Amino acid sequence: MRTSALARRDTEKSAMAMDYQPAELENYPGYHIRRLQQIAVAVFMEETQEFGVTPVQYAALSAVLRQPGVDQRTLARMIGFDTSTIGSVIDRLEARGLMVRNTSPADRRVRLLSVTAEGAALLAAAEPSVLRAQQRMLEPLPQEQRGLFMDMMAVLVRQNDELARAPSTLAARRAAAD
Repeated sequence: MRTSALARRDTEKSAMAMDYQPAELENYPGYHIRRLQQIAVAVFMEETQEFGVTPVQYAALSAVLRQPGVDQRTLARMIGFDTSTIGSVIDRLEARGLMVRNTSPADRRVRLLSVTAEGAALLAAAEPSVLRAQQRMLEPLPQEQRGLFMDMMAVLVRQNDELARAPSTLAARRAAAD
């Protein structure tokens, strides 16, 4: 008797599951944001392939060049990257001679980062390609809507940044300035 009741309940659950119609993914902003991120990475990689840097490596180099002597943890927060994996990004940049780590005189456990002359030269050479990638991303929008689109994205990032696994201090600084 108990077995048939369980079987009937399982059959009812299965029928309910078959009646369920998921929403169209195109109705979710997260779907479009994820797709746009995939497209952004693809366009960046295509435009900058001769330089052999990923978007995260480029962001790390740019941030350290603007703030020499920053530590790894702060760098991760600056670019909104996970602190547990930023070390491997820096390892790759260091192996290519684009960035160096030095021990902090104040705390030997802390590594301070600097961009090498080669890293600065790579950033300067890659800048036109990076700008071209950014322009390509916005090309489908009419010129007069591009600024609004950028402003709207910035609002979403600032207002939701604390929800991220790796919140960005850049977003926090911009929110404080508003």
